Amino acid sequence: MKPIEKWAELVRKYDGPPLRLMEVCGTHTHRIFQYGIREMLSPRLELISGPGCPVCVTPSGYIDKAAALALEENAVLCTFGDMIRVPGQELSLASSQAKGGKVRIMYSPSDVAEWAKAEPEKTFYVAAVGFETTIPAYALLMDKVIGEKIGNIRLLTSLKALMPALSWICENSEELGGFIGPGHVSAVIGAAPYRLLCRRYGIPLAVAGFSYEHILAAVCDLVLQRRRGTSQVHNLYPEVVAEEGNEEALRLIGRYFVKKDSVWRGLGAIPKSGYFLAPEYAGFDAGSQLETGGAEDLQGCRCGSVIIGREKPADCPHFGKTCTPLHPLGPCMVSTEGACGIWHRYLQEGANPL
Repeated sequence: MKPIEKWAELVRKYDGPPLRLMEVCGTHTHRIFQYGIREMLSPRLELISGPGCPVCVTPSGYIDKAAALALEENAVLCTFGDMIRVPGQELSLASSQAKGGKVRIMYSPSDVAEWAKAEPEKTFYVAAVGFETTIPAYALLMDKVIGEKIGNIRLLTSLKALMPALSWICENSEELGGFIGPGHVSAVIGAAPYRLLCRRYGIPLAVAGFSYEHILAAVCDLVLQRRRGTSQVHNLYPEVVAEEGNEEALRLIGRYFVKKDSVWRGLGAIPKSGYFLAPEYAGFDAGSQLETGGAEDLQGCRCGSVIIGREKPADCPHFGKTCTPLHPLGPCMVSTEGACGIWHRYLQEGANPL
């Protein structure tokens, strides 16, 4: 029997204590559905989603701030496309556009530098949202802004550090059996930061890539670790993830950003969990550090509970009814990495994730 066949048999026939395993990354959630992995698991194994979607953990107050900047005279708000329909307390970027706000979709933060040079009479605000995976791109934009003396770019940051959020989940979630570690973030921060977390909370973690084999191997690894009573970090993606991470990317982040307390939708304020422009670059900030509220969900939306694995998307009474990708109540239904949107898509196609 091939190794992958043994792994599949292990997860199908598992009959030990019930295990809840959290895939942190939204891309993993998508792949798990794509490969039908949930459907092949023993009823005693459960996969739950975590706070791996940066758009989903961005507080609603940030959205309101970005929408207000778009309405300023001679201003343009630059964002990735999956932020457009995310609701704030008062506005989304889409509704800001309807009121006359200027919102421009960027495909890379570097796009903004060229736009700003071409239109020096306008202020270009950058909705800088993401985890460690995308923060180096904003650092490279700062390199260009400073090197080319571009004076009309400002960053509105909602940049998050993943590790403090995982610690929060370990302290506030019950009966969590293990983490499937994110491939993208881990490629930047490395495997080493997870080791203290696993020792402190006694929860194993397997860093995985995005193929069927990678994810299935990670689930098996966590099952076997729980069976042995170990709580180690196993890097199953060594071709991409180094122990100490990507040194150049980390240097770029450290050049322009410092960690401060930050607000996460559904989790609230977490110490040292946000990256903000360092004090010497405060002149390029668009008011990010004033953002302290908006962690709550809107209109009965359950995104906050979904983000921390307390509920599945289908547990929400609005799911697929009053909350759909075309008419979302919360960000988890909008973002390409949001659990609700992923669940909705695959349920529409006949998948059975339960």
